[in-house]
Amino acid sequence: MNRELLAHLPIVVAVAEKRGFAAAAQALGLSASAVSHAVRVVEDALGEPLFARTTRSVALTEAGERFLCSVGPALEDISSAVDHLNAARGEITGVLKLNSSRVASQMVLPPLLAKLAVAHPKLTVEVHDNDALVDVVAGGFDAGIRLGEQVAQDMVCVRLTPPFKALLVAAPDYLARRGAPARVAELAAHNCIGFRLLAAGSLYDWELREAGETVAVRTTGSAVITDASFARDLALAGVGIAYIFEPLVQEQLRSGRLVQLLPETAFEEPGLFLYFPRRASLAPKLRAFIDAARSGG
Repeated sequence: MNRELLAHLPIVVAVAEKRGFAAAAQALGLSASAVSHAVRVVEDALGEPLFARTTRSVALTEAGERFLCSVGPALEDISSAVDHLNAARGEITGVLKLNSSRVASQMVLPPLLAKLAVAHPKLTVEVHDNDALVDVVAGGFDAGIRLGEQVAQDMVCVRLTPPFKALLVAAPDYLARRGAPARVAELAAHNCIGFRLLAAGSLYDWELREAGETVAVRTTGSAVITDASFARDLALAGVGIAYIFEPLVQEQLRSGRLVQLLPETAFEEPGLFLYFPRRASLAPKLRAFIDAARSGG
């Protein structure tokens, strides 16, 4: 086996994952020229171009896809073996790549990452915020974080939060100006802070409970946002009514800075879950994250 070729394979994989030489260089802490040299060495040894390059993009050739499909799992096994050896010495290392919706990141990750930073200082947790549903395996992630209803059935799930409700809230000064809605139909006359799902491009219909049924309510208003925490800030500023998960506004509700509206319409969500393929559960870095979550974050 060509030892120089073996040493350069992780760099080739990084270029494929990052879809670019500069991005791979940044992720690996190498110069762009070093990355280009590594790819050239591998291509010369194989006698095949692995990447099709243009001034704007880098993509795997057919030969490159076949090669990466063959060597990728082997490199993962080597990396896993190293991780397990370090774990046996009580040292968790490596990079744990998570894909999470933005609201999930805000709700659960800060205390968990703070705990991991103390317990496992050599472990890096790389968080990719994405509100679209992502295939974590195809995307090269170790795990994802989503609402329970969004997780594929073939994934292993670990609960990160108890169930919580999606609430309607507004600031006292907004209610003093506009009054409080007495029923769902009256939301049409209010300034409702909209939420746009970037992945779908559409506005999110508010899911509410009415007469024992779940209803989807289309709202209108002077502001449309793509970040749930910003909806909270706009509600606090008196802009209008926000539809938001209860954990994000508990403090403001206790202090009276926000008021819950139509509490009987609150929709209960199943909670947030960490999910991953069964094989990934053996990785020490993922086990460390799960242990932190189960011990209270």
